[in-house]
Amino acid sequence: MKWIEVSIKTTTGAVEAVANVLYDAGVSGVVIEDPHDITITGDDEKAWDYVDESLIDLEQGVTVKGYIPQSVDLVEKVDLIKTSINNLPEYGLDIGTGEVSTLEVNEEDWSTSWKKYYKPTKIGENIVIKPTWEEYQAKEKEMVIEMDPGMAFGTGTHETTAMCVEKLEKYISDESNVFDIGCGSGILSIVAAKLGARSVIGVDYDKVAVGVSKENILNNKVDDVVEIREGNLMNVVTEKANIVIANIIADVIIILSKDIKSFLSDKGVFIASGIILDKVDEVKQKLTENGLEILEVETKGEWAAIVSKVKGE
Repeated sequence: MKWIEVSIKTTTGAVEAVANVLYDAGVSGVVIEDPHDITITGDDEKAWDYVDESLIDLEQGVTVKGYIPQSVDLVEKVDLIKTSINNLPEYGLDIGTGEVSTLEVNEEDWSTSWKKYYKPTKIGENIVIKPTWEEYQAKEKEMVIEMDPGMAFGTGTHETTAMCVEKLEKYISDESNVFDIGCGSGILSIVAAKLGARSVIGVDYDKVAVGVSKENILNNKVDDVVEIREGNLMNVVTEKANIVIANIIADVIIILSKDIKSFLSDKGVFIASGIILDKVDEVKQKLTENGLEILEVETKGEWAAIVSKVKGE
């Protein structure tokens, strides 16, 4: 099958809006290539052991890609994308060049070519995310997690995921029950289980994500701890958790804030990530308005993670 790859050059701060433009045009998923993601390694020189430096070009900016099947209305769709991208600055967004380009590709080409960029990556204190097709020899104290994200979100290389892993390392105990909302590839559910959580429930409304998560959970031999459910948190979960983690986007976290208290057990924490810096104050305000107390806010690059708990607990 022939597909058209639509590539948009932009900035980190505009990624969410650009991705939404592609979704509105009918793509079912996006690929985000941001060389600045490598800043998650910070000042830890050892972390560079996990990086293929030949793949890094910090001057190239961010590229967001989506794939549209060839059809009679293809030209109209691409024109709509270009118009929508050009209109984004009216909303105060710096989109960089905003250049839109297209390329014809075969399905088998684009569905696997991204794998050459996905290498073993250390996140948190001792966790290494390893693609299933890569060889890697674990160092002392390292916990290796095998991942094949397939067509689901979550390779473990993004700042938002790294912050979530760090918070899980901080808050998880062997008594923890964890909910992973919008589990994607299942990466955070697996991390929680590997860190010793008593039970983990991952939730996603995307059938593809649910299937991918289940495969990754089996590959990591944590299916005795992790359960994946398809649907919306409010509809498929009736239990309570010590830790609820959501690595989604700010707007969804704001919606979750209205009901998240009913899913938290006594002294439970809500770890929310995927929040662009411009939305941090709005998310904090909504969490507070809905009876949550902000415990900490961490930022990496253009992203933030917020940890909160029910007030008075």
